[in-house]
Amino acid sequence: MAQQVYQLGIEATLKIIGGKWKPIILCHLGYGEVRSGELKKKIPGVSQKVLTEQLKELEADGIISRQVYNEVPPKVIYSLTEEGKTLREVLITMSIWGENRINKAQENGEEVLLINKNHNGFMEM
Repeated sequence: MAQQVYQLGIEATLKIIGGKWKPIILCHLGYGEVRSGELKKKIPGVSQKVLTEQLKELEADGIISRQVYNEVPPKVIYSLTEEGKTLREVLITMSIWGENRINKAQENGEEVLLINKNHNGFMEM
C-alpha cells in the first residue's frame, strides 16, 4: 500500500470533513441519533445518492456509526462516534469564521444569505 503524503495537517482534516454536506451532517448528528430519512429531510438540497455516499465515507473514517434494525421497512440510525465528537472545536471554529465572513460580505453590500445561523449541533457534540 502506498504511503499517504500530506503537505499540511489540515489536509488530513479536510479529507475527512471536507465538502459541502459532511459538516452539515455532523451538525445534525451533534444533537444525537438521527434516522436516515429524518437526516434527508433536515438537509434540503442534498440528493439521496450524495447523502448515502457521504454517510458511508464518514462511517468508513470512524466519524459516525450506523445501526441497522431488522424491521420492515429497515430502520437505520446514525450517530457520532467518540472520534467524531473530537471534531467539535474544529467545526465550531469553522462555523464562527464563516459566519463572520458572511457578516463582512453583507456589510460590504454583497448579496449573501445565511439560511441557518445556528451551529448548536456542534456545541452539543
